Amino acid sequence: MANALITPAWITNTTLKHLKNNSAFIGNVNTDYNDEFAKAGAKMGTTINVRRPVRAQVRSGATAVLQDVNETQVPITIEPEFGIDWAFTDFDNTLSVDKFEERYCAPFGSQLAAELDLRIGQRFYKAVANFSGTPGTGPATAAAALAAGAVLDNNSCPRDGRNRVFALNPLANAGMVGGLSGFFNDQNKLSSQYKKGMMGVDTLGMDFQMSQNLPTHTVGGLGGTPLVNGANQGTINSGATDNPYAATTSLITDGWTAAAANRLKAGDVFTIAGVNAVNLVTKQDLGVLQNFVVTADVSSDGLGNLTAVISPAIIAGGAYQNVTARPADNAALTIKTGTASTGYSQNMLFHPSAMALVTVPMDVPNGMDMAHAAEYEGVNLRFVRGFDITNNKRISRFDILAGYGCVRPEWAVRVPS
Repeated sequence: MANALITPAWITNTTLKHLKNNSAFIGNVNTDYNDEFAKAGAKMGTTINVRRPVRAQVRSGATAVLQDVNETQVPITIEPEFGIDWAFTDFDNTLSVDKFEERYCAPFGSQLAAELDLRIGQRFYKAVANFSGTPGTGPATAAAALAAGAVLDNNSCPRDGRNRVFALNPLANAGMVGGLSGFFNDQNKLSSQYKKGMMGVDTLGMDFQMSQNLPTHTVGGLGGTPLVNGANQGTINSGATDNPYAATTSLITDGWTAAAANRLKAGDVFTIAGVNAVNLVTKQDLGVLQNFVVTADVSSDGLGNLTAVISPAIIAGGAYQNVTARPADNAALTIKTGTASTGYSQNMLFHPSAMALVTVPMDVPNGMDMAHAAEYEGVNLRFVRGFDITNNKRISRFDILAGYGCVRPEWAVRVPS
């Protein structure tokens, strides 16, 4: 009787639940775009453009000052599918439901979650310029968590009833549990931490999540004394495409070690002397240097020159102003991501709207022994099984078709360990 319960729908749904429940990112990023893909008769191809909120300049006085309203978008491209494949013997096929879930659904769901989480994290952190803490010293106190939260506040990240998510690697999680063990008054939360050794609670306006799948960033080779080469790089006004997080700036620098590969790597963060951040809404000087993230690996030439593509774009005026001034010639660059050629785990604090995940419902093939596609809380998974008559095996596969993109990188902050 138990065999009758092992249906393709049961297999798919059970594995999906294990997948969803073993993730720091999958359950905590925006998945509202899934239903825009793969509609019968209206398929959109492999890319969806996600709108970012518009900004405008505030007028003073009664006279209207007309301005263009520019809706910027972030493209999210669906990548080739990934999954897990295996073969059943006829003996395996006689397993009870409990054994089937234990032997297949749970471990495969966890592996798929880990892979998707890692792919999201790798894409996510490299788009985020916000940075808090000291590389090599993981966050372990309320002050460290609140300092990261303050970075999001300075970037006008909303407090809209959805808690910010703080994804911590195992060592950072251990430090945070110890550091905050006497901070909570709720005895149920304290008891849960004591029993499980995990934060697993919401406090300080954050949901703390432990993940073994957070990305590691390896700093570029660095070297030399990097300086801005040429004054007033960037733009003084916001034009039609100048949303700072929808555009980039090519920053010309010199003073690097000559003829060296990967002086800067994608994901490296730096500041420029004299270029402060502003409140993105009021345009007031925040009194701290603006962070910039390198978007692609770059090497120095034989004279120590280097041109890096960076985000956000440097915009010193207009509706999308994000800095107090464009950089001066010979302004010093300070690398914040750590020691040259050293790897650091990237803990992440973020608002759920900072990142978008799209998983596409895949077509279910005909003529299979079993086939089913299902969605669970914004994540789509397909299961297919066919019979190999030559080897007397039932060949099975799980498939996920997904895309992911950082929609609002200013609503996330990296806190390295």
